[in-house]
Amino acid sequence: MPTREDVIWCYSTFLLREPDSDEVVESWRQRCRNFRELAQAFRESPEYQNMLARPSFNGQEPGELASLRERLAALEDVARQLDETRAALDRAHRRLDELEEAGRRRDSARSASLYVPNPPFSYTPPGRFMAFSTCHADDFLYPRFQEICAALNYSPRFHRKLWEWVFITHHLLQSGEVKPGARGLVFGVGSERLPALFAKMGASIVATDAPMEIGEASGWTATGQHSASLSQLRYTDIVDGDTFDRNVSYEPCDMNDISAHLQGFDFNWSSCCFEHLGNLEAGMQFVVNAVEKTLRVGGIAVHTTEFNLSSNDDTIESGPTVIYRRRDIEELVRRLESRGHHVEPLIVGPDTHPLDFHVDVPPYTHVPHIKLMLAEYVATSVGLVIRRGR
Repeated sequence: MPTREDVIWCYSTFLLREPDSDEVVESWRQRCRNFRELAQAFRESPEYQNMLARPSFNGQEPGELASLRERLAALEDVARQLDETRAALDRAHRRLDELEEAGRRRDSARSASLYVPNPPFSYTPPGRFMAFSTCHADDFLYPRFQEICAALNYSPRFHRKLWEWVFITHHLLQSGEVKPGARGLVFGVGSERLPALFAKMGASIVATDAPMEIGEASGWTATGQHSASLSQLRYTDIVDGDTFDRNVSYEPCDMNDISAHLQGFDFNWSSCCFEHLGNLEAGMQFVVNAVEKTLRVGGIAVHTTEFNLSSNDDTIESGPTVIYRRRDIEELVRRLESRGHHVEPLIVGPDTHPLDFHVDVPPYTHVPHIKLMLAEYVATSVGLVIRRGR
């Protein structure tokens, strides 16, 4: 429907006057579906036809009338282009609706065709729990995985982030360093449940995350991946409030510049953080610093990060998120060992379970989410277990 301004413009352009009343303007609007019909109706109106029928002088058309004809021709051209644009816009909207519906059908079909088992599982894989350094479907099937999830009061699911938390918890507990009176340090804590669990076990935990300006600039604050206070770490379904307050403290920490007073800890950890420090080298140097600056000799560190399964040559080497190749992790292991530290062997898990072959692609369904597509690379999580040697 044309607008009130369209009608007033047509009166001024075609009839060279103003409308008689608002009621007349509204009647013109109701009669026409669009601006093109409105302009055509004014051209066909008796008043306009009478104007055209007025005699000219010496066989010549008055200049005003000639100008009006030119304006009308231009107006009709604009109306035609407007109609074509609206038609193209309608086609684009219909195509967008079709693509969105196709995407919904695809996601539904993908979910329907993939069976994801739920605990309790009737099968336990052979071999020891957490035998590999990378996220592996078999790990989720062990009773120990369910036990750690229960301790965290977190429902088990085939998700690599949960695998990281279980990997860290398992190796820290296995080391014997988490005990009453022990001191632990976590980097990039976000909203993790691990500080609450270790506090329940009697350890004293310093929880750190990036300074607020870094968290906001990186978008972590907006997505709930950044912590700025203890309130975001208080899980009373894991530990009572008094024990938590007594055993957990919080402070900001730039992982590229660890504060000198953070030292002498029995254990430390981070879960998929050091790939966000700007480039591959910055993350590797963080791991070295986390071991040598903050741990006592004999202390244990467990850190997880992104692992490139697609290539040992090409990767994302710098930016908000980098992806470590096997050769990068092996170089980090050599660097740590050359400095006198012990590192658990890097063992990349084989694809032996059907879920190991599933790659979650954007927009992620997160069921399962053991492997995912990051940019053009298939990635998963990898963990390092390091004991400070000197």
